[in-house]
Amino acid sequence: MALDLAADPVELTAALVDVPSVSGNETALADAVEHALRAQARHLEVVRNGNAVLARTNLGRDSRVVLAGHLDTVPINHNLPLRRTGEGEDLVLHGCGTVDMKGGDAVMLHLAATVTEPRHDLTFVFYDCEEVEATRNGLGRIERELPEWLRGDLAVVCEPSNAVVEAGCQGSIRVEVSTNGRRAHTARAWMGVNAIHGAGEVLRRLAEYEARQVDIDGCVYREGLQAVRIGGGVASNVVPDECVVTVNHRFAPDRSPEQAEAHLREVFSGFDVRVTDMAGGALPGLAHPVAEEFAAAAGGKPVAKLGWTDVARFAALGMPAVNFGPGDPSLAHTREENVPAAHIRRCAEVLARFVSA
Repeated sequence: MALDLAADPVELTAALVDVPSVSGNETALADAVEHALRAQARHLEVVRNGNAVLARTNLGRDSRVVLAGHLDTVPINHNLPLRRTGEGEDLVLHGCGTVDMKGGDAVMLHLAATVTEPRHDLTFVFYDCEEVEATRNGLGRIERELPEWLRGDLAVVCEPSNAVVEAGCQGSIRVEVSTNGRRAHTARAWMGVNAIHGAGEVLRRLAEYEARQVDIDGCVYREGLQAVRIGGGVASNVVPDECVVTVNHRFAPDRSPEQAEAHLREVFSGFDVRVTDMAGGALPGLAHPVAEEFAAAAGGKPVAKLGWTDVARFAALGMPAVNFGPGDPSLAHTREENVPAAHIRRCAEVLARFVSA
């Protein structure tokens, strides 16, 4: 399939959406992206890494901006092929990947082909397997195999952000809080200890928990602590001897994962706590000159990213990172995914203005 990178980025979005690319099946789209970049953006160095495609300028500028977007989507949910509603400025594109995140990919591809003399050196990273377990994320593979391609002074991850700057991101930790008891026949329940009943104290602490709101660089991160699963018992006539409450904590980026873990162990003092997953957040970094310049180019007031994105991977490499892309993030992964054409055009205009000489 041929992609016209110089076309209206709205039409480029539509073309990308109509190439299914569920995680692990990005080959066709990666092939199309690679072919288009090699043919239409000859000013860029282009390399292929698995189903990731990377391209960059090498102009010797004083600073480098990395733009990143994943090519994969969640499984299709009766929402392909692409559908359109409205016209002109009211045009809306509907379909799997319109929000998360082929609108952002289209903006990046358009920029890669049409801005040939940027005032910052530019790196474009189109990667695979973002929507599945972290061990398969293409950025992790690129960091191991081509680390120099992820270095820069600012990273812009074009995830959906309602076309405004969402700075940094929250961290996330998941733990299992366990209670123990003693099995007995329910006809002689007094001879046992019910572990599910013992979980009542865990639930009480969760219900009474007051989450922090943390202001960092003018961005307010709202934390959360929620039970997301509970399980226990082996049979309907047996007093259960174990109950496990799975808890997810979203924490502000002023805390490290280790500090978040210590906080949860304090909250659930007296219980067995086992960490099953954790990922650090990313500070907004808006005081960095290049990040400050980008925020000014985008206009409006940057807001906190309430969720985890791959900006955290770039922050861990020591560079400021922001989310900036078309679409409402609350529609990501839903059957109703849709993106306004106006969002796509605004993001393209902002990024072109920021990087152009």
